[in-house]
Amino acid sequence: MPFALIPFLLLIVPVVEIATFILIGDKIGLWPTLGMIFVTALVGTFLLRIQGFQLLNHIKEETNSGKIPGRALGDGAMILVAGILLLTPGFVTDTIGFSLFIPFVRSAIWSFIASRITVVMPGGTTFSNNNYESPRDNMDAEGPIIDLEEDEYRTGESDPDSPWNRNSPSD
Repeated sequence: MPFALIPFLLLIVPVVEIATFILIGDKIGLWPTLGMIFVTALVGTFLLRIQGFQLLNHIKEETNSGKIPGRALGDGAMILVAGILLLTPGFVTDTIGFSLFIPFVRSAIWSFIASRITVVMPGGTTFSNNNYESPRDNMDAEGPIIDLEEDEYRTGESDPDSPWNRNSPSD
């Protein structure tokens, strides 16, 4: 999300919440409206506790089995956001917060985010959409691997007599 949208969201979210409070308060009254806000905060706290502990156990299991818990950490971030939204007074934020507790919604959000992220580790190892790829995965097993530093090669014209030149006379 571009940072330029943050000031807009800080303005629009409270306005939408106030309008929702007014509309719902007009229909059911002040005390039931305040009661609903209090109940959603309690239910959100309860859900955050239950799913948070389940998630911590899942992360522990994946880590102990030698896997990288990328998906579980993504779920953890979404559950944290859900908890914050549910503790924030408002019906719109509560709706978004409760939807983040639904595994299907988290899965859809994770798929959207993961398809746009590629993590490159030092050494060229990449992680993309839960796939692990070593820089040597796509290389032929034949021949030596030559790892050059930046100052050990040059760009521009190639040496026509080099054995590494595809157009060399030895072909």
